[in-house]
Amino acid sequence: MAVTIAAVEPHSICARRGVQAGEILTHINGHEILDVLDYQFYATERKLILTLRDAQGKAREIKIKKDEYADLGLQFDTYLMDRQRHCANKCVFCFIDQLPKGMRESLYFKDDDSRLSFLFGNYVTLTNLSEREVERIIQMHISPVNISVHTMNPELRVKMMKNPRAGESLKIIKRFADAGIKMNTQLVLCPGINDGDELLYSLTELGKLYPAVQSIAAVPLGMTKYREGLTELTPYTKESAAAVVDMIEDFAAHFLYFKGTRLAFAADEFYLKAGREIPPPDAYEDFAQLENGVGLWALLKDEFDAALRALDEADFPTRPRKVTVATGQAAYPLLEELARALCEKCPMLSVQVAAVRNDFFGESITVAGLLTGTDLIAQLGGKELGEQLLIPAVMLRREGDLFLDDLSPSDVEQALHVPVTPVPNDGGQLLDALLGTDAPDCLSIQSSERID
Repeated sequence: MAVTIAAVEPHSICARRGVQAGEILTHINGHEILDVLDYQFYATERKLILTLRDAQGKAREIKIKKDEYADLGLQFDTYLMDRQRHCANKCVFCFIDQLPKGMRESLYFKDDDSRLSFLFGNYVTLTNLSEREVERIIQMHISPVNISVHTMNPELRVKMMKNPRAGESLKIIKRFADAGIKMNTQLVLCPGINDGDELLYSLTELGKLYPAVQSIAAVPLGMTKYREGLTELTPYTKESAAAVVDMIEDFAAHFLYFKGTRLAFAADEFYLKAGREIPPPDAYEDFAQLENGVGLWALLKDEFDAALRALDEADFPTRPRKVTVATGQAAYPLLEELARALCEKCPMLSVQVAAVRNDFFGESITVAGLLTGTDLIAQLGGKELGEQLLIPAVMLRREGDLFLDDLSPSDVEQALHVPVTPVPNDGGQLLDALLGTDAPDCLSIQSSERID
């Protein structure tokens, strides 16, 4: 397999050498080019020999001298330069299997592509990784690789993922460790299945592969109201979530004593379900698992508090301003806490914090990232929202234009008659957004009331 060149940027290195759109790039310096990883890895060398083939199959070679990271100017039909890999597993906890019908088609695609792990931080299971791809990761020393492990028990992994390769593919983790490939790992935990003694076993086995395994995240399964015909599972309770937190913290404390790092971390959601206080920022070390919801709360609060300490009266708004912050039920207590801490700072600013219930997927889903435009409209409609509605940017897809239910921010604006502003999970940017354009780099809140 080779890759077809879709376009050549004008005045680029390859344009000057006469490379044409429609030609097929087969090799760089004798190395076969199958996708974006091959291309990016081998194209960094200063001296290149590109092997090209035209539509009639005639091959030619072009020699190029360039700076190490200079762009060749070649464009391809897709970023990966071939098709995105589909997941071959049928995990009992899969969230995509719990989506209602009628949503946009892209939401139902299950990716399990090792290239996306390296390029964008996606988590992969390794079950559809070919021997060539394993060897390539080792040869190119691609790090880190983010791996959805779930359990280190091979038989249990087969049962949980309903894939006969699921247990065998655990051996790849050991091969990566032996080759010095860094790995971040996650365990999506299901009560009574892969927690308890099975969790301790997984932590222990992954711990043996430190420092190649550089972090372990324990994340609770998500359960929507659309589970007809799926494996019967139960959500975490306060007691079972507390048991997970205790096991993770005990393991982490032991590992910290002997190795100097905690290695394993429980997701914020476990602490909230257990009614436990979120650990301080230094307990999360380098925040390696933020994408798994591990340490988000602590980091946001730390950033916010730092910005608050930097405030002085010259930063305060000079006119009355009222805004509303909409968030999930899980994050509401944090924003409420920040609101109460800030109420003494800027008397001209009033912020209303709205805890939005997830009716679209079910009340057991409490994170902000899974809220929809429909829920915002239904629960905030008719409320006095002030001059601006702030929402977490994670409510929208990566392009920032659509909620999960295909409504856009402008749809919500029209329904609620208020401007909608997405805000990243960053304490400093949250400060700026709440203040608006009339005052720089600070936030103050006069009052906060919950909207049910």
